[in-house]
Amino acid sequence: MERNYSLEVFCIILTVLLVTSSLFSKTDSTRTKYNFLLITIDTLRPDRLSCYSREHLKTPHIDSLAEKGVLFKKAFAHTPTTLPSHANILLGTTPLYHGVHDNSNFIVNEEYLTLTELLKNYDYSTGAFIGAFPLDSRFGLTQGFDVYDDYYGGISSQEFTYVERKAEVVVDKAMDWLKNQRDPWFLWVHCFDPHQRYDPPEPYRSLYKKDPYSGEVAYVDFALGRLFDYLEKNGLFEKTLIIFTGDHGEALGQHGEPTHGYFAYNATLWIPLILYFPGGQPGEVNHEVCHTDIFPTVCETLGIEKPSFLQGVSLVSVAKGKKLPKRVIYFESLYPFYSRGWAPLKGFIEGSQKFFDSPIPELYDLEQDFDELENLAPQKKLGKYKAKLEKIIKQQSYAGKTAGRQKIDREALEKLKSLGYVSNPQVSRKQSFSQKDDLKTLLPYQVKLMNSMKAYHGGDIMTGIRLLSEVIEERKDFDQAYSYLATLYKELGKLEEAIKTLKEGLENNPSSNKLISSYGIFLIEVGEYDAAIKILKKGLDSIDYDPELWNYLGVAYWSKGDFQNAVEAYQKALILDNNYPIVFNNLGSLYLSKALKSKKAGDLKSAIHNFQKAIELDPGYSSAYNGLGSAYGETGDMDAAINCWEKAVELNSDYSFPLYNLGLAYLAKGNKSKALEFLKRYKTATYTRISEKEKEKLNSLIQQCQQK
Repeated sequence: MERNYSLEVFCIILTVLLVTSSLFSKTDSTRTKYNFLLITIDTLRPDRLSCYSREHLKTPHIDSLAEKGVLFKKAFAHTPTTLPSHANILLGTTPLYHGVHDNSNFIVNEEYLTLTELLKNYDYSTGAFIGAFPLDSRFGLTQGFDVYDDYYGGISSQEFTYVERKAEVVVDKAMDWLKNQRDPWFLWVHCFDPHQRYDPPEPYRSLYKKDPYSGEVAYVDFALGRLFDYLEKNGLFEKTLIIFTGDHGEALGQHGEPTHGYFAYNATLWIPLILYFPGGQPGEVNHEVCHTDIFPTVCETLGIEKPSFLQGVSLVSVAKGKKLPKRVIYFESLYPFYSRGWAPLKGFIEGSQKFFDSPIPELYDLEQDFDELENLAPQKKLGKYKAKLEKIIKQQSYAGKTAGRQKIDREALEKLKSLGYVSNPQVSRKQSFSQKDDLKTLLPYQVKLMNSMKAYHGGDIMTGIRLLSEVIEERKDFDQAYSYLATLYKELGKLEEAIKTLKEGLENNPSSNKLISSYGIFLIEVGEYDAAIKILKKGLDSIDYDPELWNYLGVAYWSKGDFQNAVEAYQKALILDNNYPIVFNNLGSLYLSKALKSKKAGDLKSAIHNFQKAIELDPGYSSAYNGLGSAYGETGDMDAAINCWEKAVELNSDYSFPLYNLGLAYLAKGNKSKALEFLKRYKTATYTRISEKEKEKLNSLIQQCQQK
């Protein structure tokens, strides 16, 4: 289900002293100038790779890397969500230090030195090719990258599933970049495919019909095979450090959790980790390791002195057969806390012991019980474990100001200040919790939410509505249930019911940014623009760094004819995310609308520029092609206009606006047969929903085409 929100629908900083420090000297002639390839696969269970387990499927290409490198059998993530895990990898610290605790409420602060920035200072060219929205450039991991390619399309992130692109597309883009690089380079390839919803392309859809998750993994293995072949053919394996890992796992029903991001059992914290060292000996390692170990491992392998703030250890020595010193690995799952106010979940792994601190604490012996089926906490005195966790939190927490909330970018900050809008949100949350707040207690509501989405995606909207209504009846604090229910009502055309649901949700969850933004969006759809502007501004009081809210605010202003405020809102969105095709398309529509009234060439030029930028960012954006065609039509270049409209129809065969425009254009050119073709297609697509006057006009045009 696409919620595009193009206008057509509505017809400070602390910086690391990098350059001046001898620690980061560019003139170190002793270091090894290996390239570095980082591959992260979203939502990847190790047991779905045949180098870890042959129970489910074969992954020959990833296996081939494992055969050349070192496979770590006990690697763990610190978090079961995408953005924090990648922040852990690229910053070399846990969320206690960098402050990014989940996907939706945090942005990486520029105060921190990233691995990419460090490598950039050593003259590495740097490129990232991203598979999905949770790692969008707006969330701050762009620091240090020459290219951060997150161009996965123009669909809004206000969806039941993330905006993503297939692994083959990501790999192709990465290889195109790699072909133009000189050594040394750092390339990060991120594939999102195993994330739910599981929908592998053929032949994997058919081959894994009963296990589509494994089908997604098999497809990613195939896509990576092309990258590995390229490295082999071009002699790059001999001079490239390769690190392959997952950001977290997938529960697939273990412990009652359908997917991930809720609990912190090994089903979602255990990850694959393969290190390929040029000239190194292959092998396997059974020591407990973690994501924060990647940064120091890269430093040692590339001969770069590691920064002092890193919280992991280099794995080079253990890869060579040595033992790691005894240590603890911190983990957390705080998405339910930040999104719903439910009890936080924190803990640590030390050797074979794993301790969970929550209202109902848990303790497991991973040597005997890796699947965590027997909770030993009721038989143990837990004081020492709680004290150790408190010590870990104190040691690993950042001593400076709180970070990870708002993207602090000098240029963006100055631009926002010049536009008169910078705020500092403060969100208060519950501080004490009982067993009724424990995630295990609240699991049935999470499961109902997931089952409602499963029903929706299976075409059973009414079951989805029933399940979500049941959740709301029992849990008034579950904000996501309200927003999902409202979206299902919208699917049925019941916008007033949707708005009523969101209003009720806000009354029970007045600080929920999710409900505030959804409420504002839906108010736009029913034409209540002033109310929408008011509620969207309320949302921006606490999350002014969200470009989507600025975009929706622009839509609301444009819809009521306030061009100046609409432009300013769109500009703020682009300051925060300049790779946002929807906003460029909306600006194109706005300037085209102005040009139709003002007849000014400058407005028309701005419209064309913005439509072209939207298409550059998203070549599959049919709405932008339609708008560009209309702009070209206003310049008198009908051939260019027709080309754009035909491209829009090629991308979306029942897209009514370009179908109608093509009918008129070909009729004006005297090509009645082509005009008739497009007008008939337009009639098929729209006849049941256009007015009687429009039907009369359409039929008259069709008659003109049929006359000889």
